[in-house]
Amino acid sequence: MAAALRLVTFLLFLLLPLRPAEPSAEPDPEVSAAGPAAPPETRAAARARSRSGPAPVTDVAKLCVCDLLVAQCDVNCCCDPDCSAADFSLFTTCSVPIVTGDNRLCSQKAAVYSLDVEANPPERIFKLIDQVNPSVFCIHATNYKQALSFSSPEMPTSENFDQLLKEFGSATFNAEPDTWNMNADAQNPPDANETYRYKYGVPVQTVDAFLRLPSPVVSSWCSDVNPAAFLVNQATKCTRSVSVEKCGSIQAVSMLFYINSSILAVPKSSQMVNITVQSVVVQSLNGMRTSLNGSDVLRLPMILDELCVNVVLGVSYHITYTDAGEIIEAAASFVLGAINKEALSIQQSFEISFTQVNTKPVPLSGNPGYVVGLPVRAGFRPQGSGIIQNTNKYGQLTILQSTSNQDCLAAQGARTPILFGYNMVSGCKLRITAAVKCQPLAQTLLDLLKGQSFPEYVASFGNSQAHDVLDWVPITHLHTSEQSSCQIPVSLEIAVKWTKYGSLVNPQARIVNVTATITSTTLKQLPSGRERTIPITSSVVFTDISSPAEPGYKAWPTINAKLPFDFFFPFV
Repeated sequence: MAAALRLVTFLLFLLLPLRPAEPSAEPDPEVSAAGPAAPPETRAAARARSRSGPAPVTDVAKLCVCDLLVAQCDVNCCCDPDCSAADFSLFTTCSVPIVTGDNRLCSQKAAVYSLDVEANPPERIFKLIDQVNPSVFCIHATNYKQALSFSSPEMPTSENFDQLLKEFGSATFNAEPDTWNMNADAQNPPDANETYRYKYGVPVQTVDAFLRLPSPVVSSWCSDVNPAAFLVNQATKCTRSVSVEKCGSIQAVSMLFYINSSILAVPKSSQMVNITVQSVVVQSLNGMRTSLNGSDVLRLPMILDELCVNVVLGVSYHITYTDAGEIIEAAASFVLGAINKEALSIQQSFEISFTQVNTKPVPLSGNPGYVVGLPVRAGFRPQGSGIIQNTNKYGQLTILQSTSNQDCLAAQGARTPILFGYNMVSGCKLRITAAVKCQPLAQTLLDLLKGQSFPEYVASFGNSQAHDVLDWVPITHLHTSEQSSCQIPVSLEIAVKWTKYGSLVNPQARIVNVTATITSTTLKQLPSGRERTIPITSSVVFTDISSPAEPGYKAWPTINAKLPFDFFFPFV
């Protein structure tokens, strides 16, 4: 109760107006001699208040971005408070017809300005309306008032220069004040019994910081501050400045730079996972690559015959994790090369992939849409389960492979994968004698055309998951034949229809229909001793059925549902 009374008294003291001092020629001796001086705490608070900026203006009726002249009316600035009715009558238009606050808010006030030119004299019309943000991702309330204005930066002095240089001197620094982090920790104290684990998109932590995956940021030059995110497969390419004279001192071209820091098995833990070297490939100056047998050998950059050898050209990380979000293995594959004195820069490639323990990685043919030249993914669907695929992505959907002697019986078992976007034709010749039986020959030719295991479904996207059955397209089978007692299949025609899916800026290839047509012909009985040669053919045709964009057509905007973790900071 006493604390509440003291708080009320303090607030009343702040609200009471200060009485101005009476002007006098001489100072009051009692006040100057016996009057107590202001305590240091009061003087410090006064100085702090004088340095702090004004309160942020959040009322859109008082905001005016075109008010540039002080105490003067700006031409055609309908929100300028210095303009009078006589000034408004001379305006031709409103340079800023609508004034809003933060456009990320779900609902906010908007000040609308216009001119009534039919009035005599013309008048300015002001309306305050409620504006609703149609975006799916919007901010409901701005509950952190400190973020509505920028705090005054700390000026460097001889006392704090070293501290400011340490905090802001590097290429990147934390833009959040330390007081915010302390308040957050005070509101959300860590639980000693909390079990940490990696979640999707969280940076993979190491002993010193995080696992680096260099990438281009502003330009094509490599930036080493890009963290690798958990379960996010990435592939980047960037340019690194090098020279033969300094190749031994450039950390980013050494294998040790990418494996010397152990990965934390789970965030904020003491259990570490060392990065092992899985393979090392050496690339010569002419581009020829050779795989080394001893992958556990650490090869550091060194100068040899005016060349800098063992320079890292590519790194590929492979992370193995458990279903509990714990990293148990980490491996790195390297591509090493050499540079000469004329080289001023090199291009480095980096890649990272994640695989759950006790599972096999599923080969993809695009992400999400198909990539031209990669195999079409296909599989089977047993009753009541998902899609089952062949682990060899080049053996999922195939056609007959042509041979040099063109003999169909010798070509049994020779298959070639169907690559997306590639129209293909293959075939062979079958020699038939009078002793050949119809039914066994028909079954042999059908197995020759379709293979031993022709799939039932085709993935609509290059990254379709096996458990998502609706993301797979069933293969439609057609059979054309003649009316006769003996029919043998002579051709297989596979028609793949695909369309451009998504944004017009970056369309993705999506398969929408697959048809397999078997064409049969009549096998006539041959006289004894006579032979006949029949051509057997297979073909694949890809057809783009995308509708062309009409003039003036605007595609619906695509929404990426994955937001950065700090998208709404500091709001909720």
